[in-house]
Amino acid sequence: MNALVNMAAEVPENPLVPPIPELVIGLIAFFIVFGFLAKKLLPNINKVLEERRTLIEGRMEEAEATQAEAQQVLADYRAQLADARHEAARLRQEAQEQGATLIAEMRAEGQRQREEIIAAGHAQIEADRKQAAQALRQDVGKLAVDLAGKLVGESLEDHARQSRTIDRFLDDVEAKAASDATKAEAGR
Repeated sequence: MNALVNMAAEVPENPLVPPIPELVIGLIAFFIVFGFLAKKLLPNINKVLEERRTLIEGRMEEAEATQAEAQQVLADYRAQLADARHEAARLRQEAQEQGATLIAEMRAEGQRQREEIIAAGHAQIEADRKQAAQALRQDVGKLAVDLAGKLVGESLEDHARQSRTIDRFLDDVEAKAASDATKAEAGR
């Protein structure tokens, strides 16, 4: 054993470098395990990674498609909103025009009704004036007949003659008033 100790003492051993037979056996075992992993596990790992990559890419494509669809929906919404605003403006303009037309029609109708009321008022005034003139004529005639009867001293009861006399007298008065009015206007 001494010889072994002497040999061991002669070659200093490096603790970092393993002995050659262990290194060869370790390398062979490593390549066997690596080959086994490459043949059996690596295809499964690659398959799972490929499925995940495909799934992620699919989801990204779906997200892009969804985003494009959302952009299209947003553009459609904005277009519809713009159309609705234009339609509202058009309806507002039509309502204003209809309101102005309605106001003009109501004014015209009010003017027409006012003219009718004024014409009816004038007709009523003329009828009342004629009725008052007729009543006044009768009252003046009666008073004139009574006064003439008292002056003459006898009754003037003949109705037809009374009416003719009164009418003639009042016509003369009206004619004189009319001629005085035309002379006054001519003098101006």
